Parts: sequence; C-alpha cells; structure tokens
Amino acid sequence: MAKYTRLEVASAMHETGLVPLFFHQDPELAKKVLKACYDGGARLLEFTSRGDFAHNVFEQLNQYALKELPGMILGVGSVTDAAAASLYMQLGANFVVTPVLREDIALVCNRRKVLWSPGCGSLTEIARAEELGCEIVKLFPGDIYGPAFVKAIKGPCPWTSIMPTGGVSPTEENLKSWFQAGVTCVGMGSKLISKEILATGDFDSLAAKVKETLDLIQKLK
Repeated sequence: MAKYTRLEVASAMHETGLVPLFFHQDPELAKKVLKACYDGGARLLEFTSRGDFAHNVFEQLNQYALKELPGMILGVGSVTDAAAASLYMQLGANFVVTPVLREDIALVCNRRKVLWSPGCGSLTEIARAEELGCEIVKLFPGDIYGPAFVKAIKGPCPWTSIMPTGGVSPTEENLKSWFQAGVTCVGMGSKLISKEILATGDFDSLAAKVKETLDLIQKLK
C-alpha cells in the first residue's frame, strides 16, 4: 500500500518542482541512483516500468526507500493498464504516471486515493482527466508541445496543474521557459540521469546535479 496520500504527493510535487525518472534492470544500481537523487535533495522519483520483471526491481527499490530513505516518495511510470497499476500499488507505489489517458487506471488509483498523472496532449484530455479526479496532469511528450502550449492552457484554466515530461533539461534557459509558462513541476529523465552516469557509476556527480537543478527550480518558481 502507498505510504503517502495523493494530496501529500501532489504537495511534494508543488514544493520541489522536480520528479526525476529512470529505469534500470539492476536493482543494486537502481538503489544507488535513488540514493544519489535523495542525497541531492529530491524527495520524489518515478521508476519507469519499461523492462521485463520491472515490478521485481520496483519492489526491491521501494523496500530500500522505506528502510533507508525517510521521506522519499517512490512512484511508477509508463503504466498502460489498470492491472499493472494495481500490481504496483500492491508493491507500495505512491503515485502512478501513464503515457496516455486511461479511465480504467483512474478508477483503480482513485479507489485507493493514490495520485495518478495521465499523459495528455489536448485541453479536452486535460479537462477529462480533471473530471476523473486528476491533481496534476502530465504533458507528454513535452518537447512536442512546449511552454507556449502550457501558457495557452493556463489562460482559460488557471487551476490546471501541469507536469511536462520529455524535452525537459536541467538548464536555466529550459527550466525558466517551463516555469514562466506556469508548470507545477517537471519530469526529467535522461537529461538528468544520463546513460553515462549509469555506465560509469558517478553517483556523486548525479547528487550534485540534482541539487543544482532543485536550487535552480526554487529560484525560478
């Protein structure tokens, strides 16, 4: 079961402004990535379900977080059906992120008061997601729509909370454009947790990069 309510998760997203995300099939390496993000100040992480037996890795990762990293909120991404969402919630997922808007996922997450963030690409999809109880919608792929899309949505719908994912990088220019447009937080994958870091195991530099990104976001918000 989730340790954090959807309101607590939404609050953490608002406060920190950053959700790092990654996948790796090696549980021990995944723990090191999670610890580096935690040491850098991140208190949310999305483990993307993109490989065989990903749920086994997630289970070990969440058990590690609960034991060793107090306050770390671990969630799951790339979920495409209600069965997968239910499985991950049984393993303690505190939030569920999807690449598409799926009403079956909304129902199972709402049933347990777990935050779900669906990938949306139009104002109609965003409105439907909010009608289904979504707190923070995922704009995906973010680089296709861009900050101008966010700004346009916030005009008629200032209450909408948006998390772009895809095309977000830890540079001041990029982050400034997103936060000035009105996003609540950003999801950041390979531009933050690069293949090079995963290959070399330079987790001290990852922790430093996460801290630098979080500090920059706080300055820009």
